[in-house]
Amino acid sequence: MTTLSEIEAAADQLAPREKLRLMETLWAGLSRKDDWVSPAWHGEALAETELRLAEGGEEVLDWEQAKKDLRDKRV
Repeated sequence: MTTLSEIEAAADQLAPREKLRLMETLWAGLSRKDDWVSPAWHGEALAETELRLAEGGEEVLDWEQAKKDLRDKRV
């Protein structure tokens, strides 16, 4: 059996396109599971964000603009 450490080490060696494909495969597997439950902290974080949004403390961005902003910050 392959250990998680071995899988992580192998994933580090993948090209970016292969890493994205692996992420898509993992997500597809998670999303098919009926017994998977989002952790409690996730619901709490969403509720906090919704509250900040209602109070005007959050800015809603277009997804493409948000990605551009994040990329620009890395430079």
